[in-house]
Amino acid sequence: MEAQVTLLGTGTSQGVPVIGCTCKVCTSNAPRDRRLRTAALIRAGKQHIAIDCGPDFRAQMLRAGVASLDAILLTHQHNDHIIGLDDVRPFNFKSGADMPVYCTEAVGQELQQRFAYIFETQNRYPGAPQVKLNYIDKSGPFRVGPLEITPVEAMHGRMPVLGFRAGAFAYLTDVKEIAAPERPKLHGLDTLVLSALHHKPHHSHLTLEQAVALAGEIGARQTWFIHMSHHMGLHAEVDASLPPGMNLGYDGLSFSIPL
Repeated sequence: MEAQVTLLGTGTSQGVPVIGCTCKVCTSNAPRDRRLRTAALIRAGKQHIAIDCGPDFRAQMLRAGVASLDAILLTHQHNDHIIGLDDVRPFNFKSGADMPVYCTEAVGQELQQRFAYIFETQNRYPGAPQVKLNYIDKSGPFRVGPLEITPVEAMHGRMPVLGFRAGAFAYLTDVKEIAAPERPKLHGLDTLVLSALHHKPHHSHLTLEQAVALAGEIGARQTWFIHMSHHMGLHAEVDASLPPGMNLGYDGLSFSIPL
């Protein structure tokens, strides 16, 4: 069985172009230099599973032609990965069911604070989003439809974040490091999606050089880099400098993954 992965967005929290910026990337007309906030979609049979729902979630669902959504996997609680949660409402209205959201308990607590009206049990606002939280952690896999998904913990500075592995595919964003006990979960990958912020050291993100080194250690056949800022440089120039089997991702990129 195969599934299809689409990169819905490959940019950082500000997106690219950045508001008011006149750098060569932000003023580029090349489509691959325009990046919505990082998110992805997995299509497995009739199942549609989103990874993260940031501020561009609505636009991403429309652009990808997603008419139904079966679940959302959340990597962590930063705004650029969760703040589009309100836009699950059309899916609720169509299905008449709660949207399953898979996340850690810490992320769930943050959602209940930021979106208190979603989780209100008394005097609930008619038409508010319907969400069912399913707590997961690094200890073991879980299933969404036909997919068995293995959470992979990484560190985003001091914050634990989850990546996800399905079959020979793994998706890891906002990574600074991956502890040794989690590394075996990434053995034998065909395709890796991994964050790479830009070129200068950062306290909570891998640089491109660090991401290339980590991808080399993991050894996937193909690696796509995501969560790139405008400081990364022009897509065409940077992509041409990368080792074989490693490339910058771009919005709208789709590829098949073996399960």
